[in-house]
Amino acid sequence: MGASSPIVASPTGALPMRTPSMGTPSMGTSPMGTPSMGTPSMGTSPMKTLPMVASPMGVGVMGPWSCDPILARAHPELASRLATTRLNRDPTFNQPYWWDPLVLPEACETPQAMLGLLNVDRYVSSLVGPLNPGSCGAAALLMAAWNKPLVAWSCFGAPEGAGTLVPPMPGAAEVLHAVLRAFRWAHVAVVAAPQDLWREVAQGVAQELRARGLPVTVVTAAGAEEEEAREALRRVKKADGVRVVLMCMHSVLLGGEEQKVLLETAEEMGMADGTYVFIPYDTLTFPLPYQSVSYPGLANSTRLRRAHDAVLTITMDSPQGSFHQALLQAQEAREVPAHIDPMQVHPLFATIYNSIHFLAAAVEATRRSGRWVMGTSVAQSAHDLHVDGFCQRFSIGHDGAVTVPYVVLDTDGKGDRLWPVYGLEPGTRGLSQRDHVTHWPRSSSPGTDAGCWFETGSICNGGEGGWVPPPQWAPTTPMGAMGLMGGTLGCYKRRIQQAQLMKGPNKIILTMEDLTFINIQSCKQGCSGLTPFAPQGDWVWLKKFPGDQHSEVKPATKLAFCKLRDLRHENVNLFLGFFHDCGIFAIVSEHCSRGSLEDLLRNEDMKLDWMFKSSLLIDLIKGVRYLHHRDVVHGRLKSRNCVVDGRFVLKVTDHGYNELLEAQRVTTPPLQPQERLWTAPELLRDAALERRGSFRGDVYGIGIIMQEVICRSGPYCMLGLPPEGV
Repeated sequence: MGASSPIVASPTGALPMRTPSMGTPSMGTSPMGTPSMGTPSMGTSPMKTLPMVASPMGVGVMGPWSCDPILARAHPELASRLATTRLNRDPTFNQPYWWDPLVLPEACETPQAMLGLLNVDRYVSSLVGPLNPGSCGAAALLMAAWNKPLVAWSCFGAPEGAGTLVPPMPGAAEVLHAVLRAFRWAHVAVVAAPQDLWREVAQGVAQELRARGLPVTVVTAAGAEEEEAREALRRVKKADGVRVVLMCMHSVLLGGEEQKVLLETAEEMGMADGTYVFIPYDTLTFPLPYQSVSYPGLANSTRLRRAHDAVLTITMDSPQGSFHQALLQAQEAREVPAHIDPMQVHPLFATIYNSIHFLAAAVEATRRSGRWVMGTSVAQSAHDLHVDGFCQRFSIGHDGAVTVPYVVLDTDGKGDRLWPVYGLEPGTRGLSQRDHVTHWPRSSSPGTDAGCWFETGSICNGGEGGWVPPPQWAPTTPMGAMGLMGGTLGCYKRRIQQAQLMKGPNKIILTMEDLTFINIQSCKQGCSGLTPFAPQGDWVWLKKFPGDQHSEVKPATKLAFCKLRDLRHENVNLFLGFFHDCGIFAIVSEHCSRGSLEDLLRNEDMKLDWMFKSSLLIDLIKGVRYLHHRDVVHGRLKSRNCVVDGRFVLKVTDHGYNELLEAQRVTTPPLQPQERLWTAPELLRDAALERRGSFRGDVYGIGIIMQEVICRSGPYCMLGLPPEGV
């Protein structure tokens, strides 16, 4: 189905064995024979009347239900069936469509999860999920290509062109940031469970918080073994100034073993004494029950109870009744089987239910506006709506922003219940006090950070203290004071920033005192015969700028590099600083032990199966996507500029190099033909544009690298031509 095709549901409820082929509809009718659902016949006007028979609207619910036993307790088949049954009984929704759910499996490994998306359009008209952020971007692009709506809460930043994505709740990182801002906790460490889903969540939320200006200094993983938790917590303690440990794993209150081990180990290491606050991530995406609910895990373990005293839980609030109460009412109405124990059902049940009702409200708004019901029109109609969720009410504003109340929960340090201490109301930036007060371990709460971390556009480097003017400032008149502050403050700020470039934790200008050079003969291409070794024992790469003498680092170069150094992503190689000494000017970047992707492909001793190849290409796409999301054009994308670390994770490097050359006003020699095989044709015709690069040119480069990886040979190998001939 093309990008402008309407939504068409399978007439049989979307079972694959009973789903007919989706071919081109015959002229005069839609694929379902419903004039209001498709392109009108030639010579007639579109019919806006309701069909006599409701058209099936298949909605898929995708998640790792078969490989994650905790998430399986959300009973997606029951949640989706309950949601659609109520929709089909509601006269507001049941006239044009008959809602029919289908539970779709999502693999727990990211590459297989992405492959599982390819046939979704054959089964359903819309999709709720997936849960893995690593495949959410691919799902958004595929559903946009099929022009079908995607309701997903796991995406971190919608990819460009994903015009059918409809988030059914506020972004989890957005809610978390609001709470961190209220407490003035800026320094965050992220600890994830080892499964792919949680690793992707950890990388995504760290990226989102960094994009908002917060220093996320540690992103690590810890499994259910105590030593793994201990090692992760050692890294947190080693990092400077961490206030918050964000736990991307299943909540211990819902059976998460990794979180249980992590918290108990933290208590043993003295980290649950109020120095740190631990915040679970998963509860941000569903309404965790707290009204009159006791949690056996806290009741049965004194050690866990003490450790959980350092935890603050942020979750959706249910002012009219808890999730358990709403589920019990449905059971009493015989909408839920009697053998289901509401206390054992995962609260993600409510999120699935809410997402389907959110989708139905947007579809109904599209229909009533007189527009064809397609993915793009549904996404555009998702505003100015009110949705009755499973146990709370949602509002969607004019700008499409979803608002729902959240609550911050805490224990009292001795019991097995959670108590509301703060509320985060929709549309507000602060927290409102609830009936209970926060119980800090040993009456000690984490310290606070400077407020500038939460100010848009500010460069912040401080801790608790603010900026203090020099004591010799003594203006004698108010106007003199204002003039002195205006002129001297700007000068003082520039001096501070200049000093930070040369020394301190944020220095970017490195000299011979900072690096030790070791001559090696097996140096990879690009390090110019020298591999520097940092004093702390970290190997790094050195990439020289063309030319022999560089007397100074120009201000524009420093600004450009500061922007590039702030880029943080698992698939983007980290820039560490400039080396500027003895007339040599070079970029210092993170060392990757496996060398470049080109080296890996040429190594005949390295076996690359299809799973390995797809993993490398996924890493490449994720890295370039992050750069484009941060408005950075690579401009030099090729297999030689992709490096592979010891874990076989591919990282994009050399990004922004052209921008640095321009800022430093470095003249570069003409590129040889073999160096331009990855360059898009439109860039080859314009020398100035080739130097700058373009987003489309980067996508072309990805295509050439894909050919290299799949064929395991050089660009255009199938043509049999020299580079000059290509």
